[in-house]
Amino acid sequence: MKRAIILFSLLALAACVPPVLMPPPLPPGPAAAIPPAGARVFTVYFGWNRSQIGASGMAVLQQVAAVYSAGGVASVRVTGHTDTSGSVRYNQRLSDRRARNVSEALIRMGVPPQAVAVGGVGENELAVPTADGVREPRNRRVTVVE
Repeated sequence: MKRAIILFSLLALAACVPPVLMPPPLPPGPAAAIPPAGARVFTVYFGWNRSQIGASGMAVLQQVAAVYSAGGVASVRVTGHTDTSGSVRYNQRLSDRRARNVSEALIRMGVPPQAVAVGGVGENELAVPTADGVREPRNRRVTVVE
């Protein structure tokens, strides 16, 4: 009888505990812009909340400039990106600064300014989909498409 009472008490207590709910799945992000067939894509990564190009980024941009100088490329599309750790407005400005710094470096390396299209997409077109407020290094980048 005691076992029945204890079992009943445990079941009654368990019924009072709210269920553990899993967070809803992340909504799919916007589809990233797909480069044209045969286009070369280069990626420069940035530190958190940074828009300065590091040594590894400069090495990537030297490759971009060399490919452009070799001919066959009519234009270069530079697109800045951020992770979701800042406000939407701030991230848009940061992505614009990153793209502008990359385009200015390419111009200093010999790519004509009229061949460079520059823009930032903020926290849209994430390389790695994350929830809002997440610091994801692979999303802090500038893509250069030739």
